[in-house]
Amino acid sequence: MSEQPGLSYAAAGVDIDAAHRAMKGVAAMVRSTATADTLSELGSFGGLYRVPRDARQPVLVASTDGVGTKLKVAFAAGRHGTVGEDLVNHCVNDILVQGARPLFFLDYVGVGKLEPGVVEELVSGVARGCRANGCALLGGETAEMPDMYTAGEYDLAGTIVGMVEEDRVLDGRGIRAGDALVAVASNGLHTNGYSLARRIVFDRMGLGVDDAFPEEDGSVADVLLRVHKSYLGSLYPLLQADRVRGLAHITGGGLVDNVPRILPAEVAARFDLESWTVPPVFRVLQREGGVERDEMFRAFNMGVGMVAVVPAADADAAVRDLAAAGETAWIAGEIVPGAREVILS
Repeated sequence: MSEQPGLSYAAAGVDIDAAHRAMKGVAAMVRSTATADTLSELGSFGGLYRVPRDARQPVLVASTDGVGTKLKVAFAAGRHGTVGEDLVNHCVNDILVQGARPLFFLDYVGVGKLEPGVVEELVSGVARGCRANGCALLGGETAEMPDMYTAGEYDLAGTIVGMVEEDRVLDGRGIRAGDALVAVASNGLHTNGYSLARRIVFDRMGLGVDDAFPEEDGSVADVLLRVHKSYLGSLYPLLQADRVRGLAHITGGGLVDNVPRILPAEVAARFDLESWTVPPVFRVLQREGGVERDEMFRAFNMGVGMVAVVPAADADAAVRDLAAAGETAWIAGEIVPGAREVILS
């Protein structure tokens, strides 16, 4: 009977040395996101963060999310530097709608085999998003799991923790009939609808990532990998000035499913579809996929990244201030009596 050679973790598909090399490559990126309240260094079992000393009645707001099948486009294009930024910005927006500003972020990368440079590229995007939003990348996890992921693929998820003063939590309870709906433009698909978009673009249209995207300025990869916008810088000043009664981040479910989440039971949100021109990327997807209008408005953001509910008397001023902050914004409708629903007219 022949003697079997001894096994090792590396022989089983997990390269601990490669993981150590990857962590050395991201250490400077992580340090670059540290804030005055960051108390721990990379490599700690847990991240330490001090609640800001000027907080009066701090409420912590947390959210976890992923990038979804937008990652499939990144795999096909070999571009890994933007999806981390997508992840941070998405999470920042999710807590902004409750009035919170971000404090720190944690990321998770699961991969079948660590490829040189890929983790560093991913984390560079996360770090860039954290720096832009003023939050610390406090820690994270990179897990090499052979046989769990197809070669060249990975999963990416993150958790954000932010803070809002208890008496400034934004929950929509002040919304009333007659208020205005101010839409703030997206710059593309953001991070939702990609399972449908990929089916249309790659299967129905037969395009590759390097092909020109019809009616758009750029390739398929350029258009589909546009970074999900953060609205913190433009909207937070309005929140601090108590000019917003409710705020909805338009992600999966579109206007139809997300706006009702902030509405009181006795009102509805009526959008005037003539108030904006749907961007070309969505028009192409609808036409080439033969997608019904109502399905488009549930699968995609249709050019609207955020919806702010503001008093009607302040709507024009809010649009001007958002424009001054670099956003495209417009009055897209109004709050009417109803039953916590969206009306597209």
